[in-house]
Amino acid sequence: MSIRPLALTPGEPAGIGPDLVLQVAAKGGHPPFVTLADIGLLAQRRDMLGVAVELREWVRGDRVESHPGVLNYLPVALTAPVHSGVPDPANAQAQLDALNLAVDGCLDGTFSALVTGPMQKSVINEAGIPFSGHTEYLAERAGGFPVMMLATGKLRVGLVTTHLPLRQVADAITADRLRTVIEVMHTDLVERFGILSPRIAVLGLNPHAGETGHLGREEIDIIHPVLETLRQRGMKLSGPLPADTAFTPTVLAEVDAVLAMYHDQGLPVLKFAGFGQAVNITLGLPIIRTSVDHGTALSLAGTGKADSGSLQAAIAMAASLAGPH
Repeated sequence: MSIRPLALTPGEPAGIGPDLVLQVAAKGGHPPFVTLADIGLLAQRRDMLGVAVELREWVRGDRVESHPGVLNYLPVALTAPVHSGVPDPANAQAQLDALNLAVDGCLDGTFSALVTGPMQKSVINEAGIPFSGHTEYLAERAGGFPVMMLATGKLRVGLVTTHLPLRQVADAITADRLRTVIEVMHTDLVERFGILSPRIAVLGLNPHAGETGHLGREEIDIIHPVLETLRQRGMKLSGPLPADTAFTPTVLAEVDAVLAMYHDQGLPVLKFAGFGQAVNITLGLPIIRTSVDHGTALSLAGTGKADSGSLQAAIAMAASLAGPH
């Protein structure tokens, strides 16, 4: 195991992120990580949950051991007191500060990968900070061309577009964007997942993949030509496939990943298959980043009822992708 720990940001302080971090630390058995968070918040939530966790401040360069009941943290101070379940825009910047420290640490080699807890996008925006999500923010900070992919078990689903209003999706699917997304997905499946010749199923945008142009021409004018060009370069791409039949066992048995055109085309299927155990992975960045597959669950914060399964899976996936160093 690498002596470089993972960096873990809990996300929204009023949500379940801090709870999940403490629950994982209490159980132990995870790859070494350091959480970037406010010590007061961690202590407050620890007492609310009644978990026996020692909070140990981490000094850069120190080796991180993974022991049950020990949570290594790097302090990032919040501005306002935290009330579980009640987000405060005053604490928005501190969340981004933690994220920035984690990204910088990944870029300079302090951390081997980044694992993120859920953030409340609306609260960040209410603080006057434009924010559409982790994926886009990380690309601005670290560079690269981000592609969102979620995975559970053997099912991997990538997205051509992410957090867009539905009426903007079709205009966002250009030949250049589609080609770049497929190239990024193919490269990371090879280099990070070790799949030497990835097979990717590409969905159509319209019902029945456009029904030969009767239900839309995006498949004919954009998707099919891009796939043909990339096939000539040796990529194993099927499609454009109708989304309503692409997730059958027969189709999935023949592919390593599925590329959906928009958020709610592919992710409902994946989350039905593995909600609470799935991992969000950002491809195309110079750093490794994984995340949970759920939101802040404000009503569960501080109750002890939150399930840490997805965070555990995200930590394990980040460590696997980072590999030995």
